[in-house]
Amino acid sequence: MTHRLFIALALLAGTAFPASAQEPDLALVGGSVLDVREGTMSRANVLVGDGRILSVGPETPPDGIETLDVSGKFVLPGFIDAHTHATQLSQVRRALESGATTLRSASVGSYRDVAIGRMVAAGHLAGPDYLGAGVFVTPNLGEARLASESLYGISDDIRSDADLRMLVRVNAENGVRAVKTRATERAGLPDTDPRKQVFSEAQLRAIVEEATALGIPVLCHAHGDEGARAAVLAGVASIEHGTFLTRETLQLMAERGTALVPTYTTLVDLDEPGGDYDHPVLTLRADFMVPRMEQTMRMAQELGVRLITGSDTSYGPESVSRIGVEVANFVKVGLSPIEAIRGATLYSAELLGIAEETGVIEPGKEADLIVVVEDPLENIAAIQDVVAVVSNGRLAVNRLPFEVVE
Repeated sequence: MTHRLFIALALLAGTAFPASAQEPDLALVGGSVLDVREGTMSRANVLVGDGRILSVGPETPPDGIETLDVSGKFVLPGFIDAHTHATQLSQVRRALESGATTLRSASVGSYRDVAIGRMVAAGHLAGPDYLGAGVFVTPNLGEARLASESLYGISDDIRSDADLRMLVRVNAENGVRAVKTRATERAGLPDTDPRKQVFSEAQLRAIVEEATALGIPVLCHAHGDEGARAAVLAGVASIEHGTFLTRETLQLMAERGTALVPTYTTLVDLDEPGGDYDHPVLTLRADFMVPRMEQTMRMAQELGVRLITGSDTSYGPESVSRIGVEVANFVKVGLSPIEAIRGATLYSAELLGIAEETGVIEPGKEADLIVVVEDPLENIAAIQDVVAVVSNGRLAVNRLPFEVVE
């Protein structure tokens, strides 16, 4: 039955036709499409209309619409970066060009992440969608106090339940979609010990309770095991980094459904010249942290803890961290290619609470798609070479065709 005949019959019957009968405005044709749930590739055309996927199958697109020939290439769901610090339009553009169609902020010291997300939602940018976290819920806000008038007089040492809850509320009032806090110190500063605990379980619980009452999930920076365990017991949605987690804490995470966002590529960056980090102390630190993180990731996979991709970068001009690199590193550590890809798509969408909207290539979902030139199930490194990106139904990046057109 043709598209127009179906519409006509629906109108004659006096019933509204389903969303799948909507006129498409973009088509990706001739490619192999990844079913993330099943872990299989199959030839199909993807028809897109009004920002959503209309069909995945043999349907031929109507004449006159924007069509991208991806014959011989591979179509995947857009990547989700569950841990980024981007604050500039140029930075989110770099994220988009690398295949990230959704970002979750891991705090930016202001509400620029929220503003970028609103720009995308209003259609002023093709993407990526950005779930802002705003101001870091940490003991010392520093310059972040400038983000809101409500924070001008806040203490220099935020420890009380009242102050912690107030900071969560200020974030909520400014439109955040996530709350970022910490249980331990940072690894990326030479004068801090990443294992040192910062907040107690009771303090973390105050943060989680306030955020939960406002319908906002909490992600928690934690390298050390003691701090991470306190955060898991307090009810955070995810542990960010988690380098020194023990089997006991990982088992607790598995029981409670707490995800792990290891940001493994950032630890590699500590050890290599260039990128976001260059410091001799951090290079020495990475020598023992990288193998320990690999051990943690393997234990997490064994115990059933979800591993989620996060770049832990602002996508600045010197950054070498990308979600495609993180996916490839997941495989290097021991995950199967499809499990690593799920960590950047389906599993990430579930963690962020947006699985009804994105993370898979299915009719009705947002049209967030990427195109690569080789099958990443066979060669995972191919996932780093993104040649086209569709974000919210718009062809935002297109490096095709490769041949000269006369």
